[in-house]
Amino acid sequence: MSKARLMQGNEACVEGALAAGVRFFGGYPITPSTEVAEGMAKLLPTVGGKFVQMEDEIASMGVVLGASLAGKKAVTASSGPGISLKQELIGYAAAAEIPVVIVNVQRVGPSTGQPTAPSQGDVMQARWGTHGDHPMIALSPWSVREAFDTAVMAVNYSERFRTPVILLMDEIVGHLREKVELPEASAIEIYPRRKPTCSRAEGYQPFTPDKDLVPNTANFGEGYHIHVTGLIHDDTGFPIGSPKITREVTKRLHEKIDIARDEITHVEEYFMDDAEYAVVAFGGTARTAYEAVANARKKGIKVGMVRLITIWPFADKAIKKIAEKVKGILVAELNYGQLVGEVERVVAGKCPVKLCAKYDMTIFEPAEIEAGIDELVAGGKA
Repeated sequence: MSKARLMQGNEACVEGALAAGVRFFGGYPITPSTEVAEGMAKLLPTVGGKFVQMEDEIASMGVVLGASLAGKKAVTASSGPGISLKQELIGYAAAAEIPVVIVNVQRVGPSTGQPTAPSQGDVMQARWGTHGDHPMIALSPWSVREAFDTAVMAVNYSERFRTPVILLMDEIVGHLREKVELPEASAIEIYPRRKPTCSRAEGYQPFTPDKDLVPNTANFGEGYHIHVTGLIHDDTGFPIGSPKITREVTKRLHEKIDIARDEITHVEEYFMDDAEYAVVAFGGTARTAYEAVANARKKGIKVGMVRLITIWPFADKAIKKIAEKVKGILVAELNYGQLVGEVERVVAGKCPVKLCAKYDMTIFEPAEIEAGIDELVAGGKA
């Protein structure tokens, strides 16, 4: 594993998922995520896993939920239109507490949009794509090596919290090729599938939460009676039309992730020690933003960069801390403006927030983000 290799982001995502214990993939080919499916088809049989190409995206989502319920760590992958089709069953996974990872290699939308062209337009879909009150974890890498690392992280979080996790990649990182050295298997932390802590005779109920508010639901076929439904249910797993239980279940689904929020919200800062201005970016755009910030530094502008690795839950604490320090924040994103709304919410007027958006199917040039920094600084001096 530690040997240097030339690898694509989508390929690294496959390697990371397998290293985390994934042994089932169900999907349907769609650019620019197809290499994830191809890699899974090639490598899963070598580790005793199963690959299934389904007839469509809805079936793909359904089959990975079934595999997960039967005890296999499972992943599916798609892009824009396919992710839209998966939304109903993503909600089912959230309600029924089924661990699963959904890889979304973003492309231009809406609808068929511009196939294979880079975009970061699924930020809000990742959080609110499925209906109702539900929590969500979404991670976004900016390099090939980090595609591996966040794939491992996504699988671990899905298992730990028994929830769907979205690996929110973009075409830039998905199709990027870099020289990487992957960690040895012994260095990779793997979260195992949760198991019941008592027997049926001792009063086992499949959805009784543990101390961390997550149930230790048994896998199908292991001797436990389990009922799984997307309806609001009590600890038995059977539906119940109770306002009290509905409130308790909805609250617990959110709180099981909220109580670990600080631990799972990953942010990296660059040049921020003396920064008077900050650029917030994620994924492939953060690579360009880093160069833009470095160039602005050469011109004497004290600007830093904050890179979000965890997109959801949103990094409220990190952004709030920055807002209290800098004179202005520039949000660079490859869409019409989505993440910027969350930044504005958290900043709450403490400093100006400016959007640097691009949505013409091409990636940012450093000069475009540099121009945004210049405008932010000029506005602060006015």
